[in-house]
Amino acid sequence: MSSALTRLALGTVVVGAACVAYGAGFEVRSYRLRRLELPVLAPGSPDLRVLHISDLHLMPGQAGKQAWVRRLAELHPDLVVSTGDHLAHPDSVPPLIDALAPLLHLPGAFVFGSNDYYAPTLKNPARYFNGPSSVSPKTPTLPYESLRRELSRNGWADVNNARTTVEADARAVELVGVDDPHIRRDDYGLVAGAADPSADLSLGVLHAPYRRVLDAMAADGLPLVLAGHTHGGQLCVPGLGALVTNCDLPVSRAKGLSRHQAGGDQTWLHVSAGLGTSPYAPIRFACPPEATLLTLVARGA
Repeated sequence: MSSALTRLALGTVVVGAACVAYGAGFEVRSYRLRRLELPVLAPGSPDLRVLHISDLHLMPGQAGKQAWVRRLAELHPDLVVSTGDHLAHPDSVPPLIDALAPLLHLPGAFVFGSNDYYAPTLKNPARYFNGPSSVSPKTPTLPYESLRRELSRNGWADVNNARTTVEADARAVELVGVDDPHIRRDDYGLVAGAADPSADLSLGVLHAPYRRVLDAMAADGLPLVLAGHTHGGQLCVPGLGALVTNCDLPVSRAKGLSRHQAGGDQTWLHVSAGLGTSPYAPIRFACPPEATLLTLVARGA
């Protein structure tokens, strides 16, 4: 090999190692708060602040993540929505509830993701380029019923294949949710129907933003849908963005706000890049962990 090629090869290795060190040593713990404003309320309505959290993948001992999540209560949101993948270990429920404790005093709702039901396992990252991942029947389960009990007894609404209305800032917010579409636990037929015209706001809630569910929610006239699951791509290319979404959503919509259109119907979709990763892939690059404060404002304002 020529000296020029040797230098190029060494340079590539050094840059790659630096990127891995940055992604695993810093960015994966560089939690960010994204702030967005969205006009979805009826004309003349006061603002409504919705905190969207997702994909904590919490492991016992992640004290920094727990402390950061606890501080989110200082934002004083009117409603908290968690879109799943709370757990990453059988012992994660107590530290998770401790992290969420200041938020559990607020109106809230939750759905589950696959990593609330099944423990994370070691996977070949290249498999994600072949389509959405799958869960082996031999994968160990997680204490999801304990998680459900803890969140529910603290007052958050369980909207896994459920439809309910909660009061937030003295307003009626209709929540239409499904269990995780990624592992085919969704049953939209149980919650289908036009958005309640008497509610001040109707929200769709799901973990993995598969188009079959998004299409149905758009057709029912839900003005905003909240989802997670994608990790924003997790390992992104600066200037290009996500390479995979681990569902059938286009990579251009791997995180943030977009308009989802299905025929003549459309809805706003917010996909959270989430706060965690699998313990077997504890790295992020050009995609820091995040929560989002959505300030919903009146249409035409």
